[in-house]
Amino acid sequence: QVQLVESGGGLVQAGASLRLSCAASGRTVSTYLMAWFRQTPGNEREFVASISSSGRSTSYTDSVKGRFTISRDNSKNMVYLQMNSLKPEDTAVYYCAADAPNSRISYGYWGQGTQVTVSS
Repeated sequence: QVQLVESGGGLVQAGASLRLSCAASGRTVSTYLMAWFRQTPGNEREFVASISSSGRSTSYTDSVKGRFTISRDNSKNMVYLQMNSLKPEDTAVYYCAADAPNSRISYGYWGQGTQVTVSS
């Protein structure tokens, strides 16, 4: 089993930066596709960014391209989301997710989430 714990959320003003961290434990996630999702009240969870196991391939939702950067440190079993030029519409609970290789369930592991609030 994999446990994921997010940290780094908080309350910031528009234009500020935050760095979210996701610590994985239980087993190494070096072979896992890792991602960040976010969710606001009353809405479905939304994909934000993903990173391949090697870190060489990343993907972003259009609204965060050029502002957010996903990265990972497999030696530390960590995944990060650097968020720059934050906007009020980025306000959400951010979740880290892990997708095990050859799993029938996409993103079978989730963290508890960390709140990001951006004031205007």
